[in-house]
Amino acid sequence: MIIAVTGANGHVGANLCQKLVEKGDYVRALSHQNDYALKHLKTTIFQGDLLDPNFLESFVDGVDVVFHLAAKISIAGDPLGTVRRLNVEGTRNIIQASQKAGVKKFIHFSSIHAFRQEPLNQTLDETRELVDDNAFSYDRSKADGERIVMEAANNGLNAFILSPTAIIGPMDYEPSLMGKAFLQLVNRQIPALVPGGYNWVDVRDIVSAAIDSINKGRNGEKYLLSGKWHSLKEIAILIEKTTQKRTTQMEMPFWVAKAGLPFITFHSRITGAVPLYTKESLEIIKKSNKLISNSKARKELGFTPRPIEETITDIFNWFNKNDFLNKK
Repeated sequence: MIIAVTGANGHVGANLCQKLVEKGDYVRALSHQNDYALKHLKTTIFQGDLLDPNFLESFVDGVDVVFHLAAKISIAGDPLGTVRRLNVEGTRNIIQASQKAGVKKFIHFSSIHAFRQEPLNQTLDETRELVDDNAFSYDRSKADGERIVMEAANNGLNAFILSPTAIIGPMDYEPSLMGKAFLQLVNRQIPALVPGGYNWVDVRDIVSAAIDSINKGRNGEKYLLSGKWHSLKEIAILIEKTTQKRTTQMEMPFWVAKAGLPFITFHSRITGAVPLYTKESLEIIKKSNKLISNSKARKELGFTPRPIEETITDIFNWFNKNDFLNKK
């Protein structure tokens, strides 16, 4: 098959392209900027922009399947409007190009953040409502992107949505926001943790489900790809056990973390480092739903998330092999 992948140079994209190439598919990889993660793969790399409809038409022309992964992730709002342009207008553009090209299947990667997390004491599955206009910019953009995909699915395009939780795992070349956080933990660059956590899932399990969804995914459906919820402290302990390096495990109350946000923001502007704690990230950690169900993806896609201990071991083996642990 001829398969087009947007966001191919990202964490999921690099892992997905590798598996597709190994499977024998011809892969067109859309890379907006850095394509370092793709250089060792036998893919045809396209340099282009989701906001260029003419380019996208040529990118998907003759393609069987489109994996739309490209997105702008933000835990610090959308002051320049790029989050909305890429995640909403970019999605609309690639949808329209795919419809025009007669693409057989369109697989859209969304996010657990497109869904309302509350009520926290009830299971969050594919029937949960999407966030509204009061949500953070990134969450709204992913929800609106989903609405565009579902509209297209109702109008002739064979399309469905995969929604992962917090993705971690090897082959994290950038590294991703989560990869950077793990490196900061092992390098003791985070002074304290907060008493919350995420639902974590391995990138390789996401990729396996995505590839299986080519034949198993159903038009107009959504599939939550979740692993298990672990607190930040539990993650820090696992990292310390894996790397044999002491990690920060002291927790501070949320009110202390929020009071320190102006200083964190100032420090990030001076150093150019992306802060782990922002108003948005603290709210996400505090209100992360612990009851996310992946039963539909298990049943229909054969999704099988592995233990997080295996994932963390493989992450740091990969980071060590590629000399990330020595970088500050």
